[in-house]
Amino acid sequence: MTRKAYEAKSATASGPYSHAIDAGEFIYFSGQTAMNSVSAQDLTGDIAEQTKQCFKNLYEVLEASGLTSDDVVKVNVYLTNMNNFAAMNEVYATQFSSPFPARTCIAVLALPLGAEVEIEMIAKRP
Repeated sequence: MTRKAYEAKSATASGPYSHAIDAGEFIYFSGQTAMNSVSAQDLTGDIAEQTKQCFKNLYEVLEASGLTSDDVVKVNVYLTNMNNFAAMNEVYATQFSSPFPARTCIAVLALPLGAEVEIEMIAKRP
């Protein structure tokens, strides 16, 4: 199988990976942090802004794949501090409409590039 990849023009990869891989019915999106933005700013301590930037990066890749947020079926959120859950969740709630995608939120020790939140998704073609 030849992998078909989708990339965001305004996001960088912080390692040897694609922003998203087309697996036929499903598109698998790599995790994005605010620090993956080409114009990354130091948003340390501002989980709301970091979360918004994660979604900007992800939605640019989603658009490149020809899909929309309505096609997202699963989201994984990684936080370095669960005390940031409410602030992340407030932004998250504005990114999708009901019924919301399935979601997992996990606390992790650290994330690449000093990020405090990372988000990955899976979307399904209609």
